[in-house]
Amino acid sequence: MTGNVRVALVDDHPLFREGVASVLAGCRDIEVVAQGGSANEAAEIAQAHRPDIVVLDVSIPGGGLGAIREIATHCPASRVMMLSVSVDKSDVLEALRLGARAYVVKGVSGRELIQALRIVVQGERYISPSLGAMLLSDVDRDKGVTPTPAVRALNSREAAILSLVRQGLTNKQIATRLQLSDKTIKHYMTSVFQKLHVRNRLEAALLIKKTAESPADTSAVG
Repeated sequence: MTGNVRVALVDDHPLFREGVASVLAGCRDIEVVAQGGSANEAAEIAQAHRPDIVVLDVSIPGGGLGAIREIATHCPASRVMMLSVSVDKSDVLEALRLGARAYVVKGVSGRELIQALRIVVQGERYISPSLGAMLLSDVDRDKGVTPTPAVRALNSREAAILSLVRQGLTNKQIATRLQLSDKTIKHYMTSVFQKLHVRNRLEAALLIKKTAESPADTSAVG
């Protein structure tokens, strides 16, 4: 993509919005084109400005989840990123199901937020690492997962690392637990993602969730 990334910010706390806008103003390739404070304003801004990314909070007046649906229907070229304090599993999964391309937890650093925006505008998905770990962990806790051919293809070290990811551990915590370097863990995670045919923790979580819901169907995975 060429030119600036055009971003709209929608949050019902003006001071928070201004803080995010100030952070983004320090990036030459990112431009905040509009701000709003409700689901209705999010839909209006999306249609009026056609931003590349609309940043929404789940809890805005009118409901952030409903705003995703409106934007996806009327402005499909505008990608939605959730920036919210809510880490409720149902909120996260519903936002992703409705079409949000990212889910970021408030309190992240400006660097991570900017990284997430750039990932999304490139057509990829992004989720805060802690949320990806939570989804994997919750799936295992709620339902038994029948191993798919892809999961069975993992070697013992990869399977052990995936098990720790499902427990909610970060790469750094896994490295400490297994007495390996962060770089080595990243290498193993890359191999795990390749074997599962996913690109990140988010897609791994969604894949395993789907497997847990349909344990008898393994033909489409692998």
